[in-house]
Amino acid sequence: MPTKIVCETAGTIWKLHVAQGDTVDAGQELMIMEVMKMEVPYEAPTAGTISGLHVAEGDVVEEEQLAIEIA
Repeated sequence: MPTKIVCETAGTIWKLHVAQGDTVDAGQELMIMEVMKMEVPYEAPTAGTISGLHVAEGDVVEEEQLAIEIA
């Protein structure tokens, strides 16, 4: 079952550091969201492969929106 990374709050995807199929380590930074002019980094909770990338740089996202899946 994939690990799901969901947006904790509404904001804008400022920077993506991964692409579909990339291998990531636990603790690796996956993306940075801009929330009320603050940068909020998201890190991988587990190691694995990016199996789902549901956002792109510049996307406006909602709270609880699925962003990334790691298998």
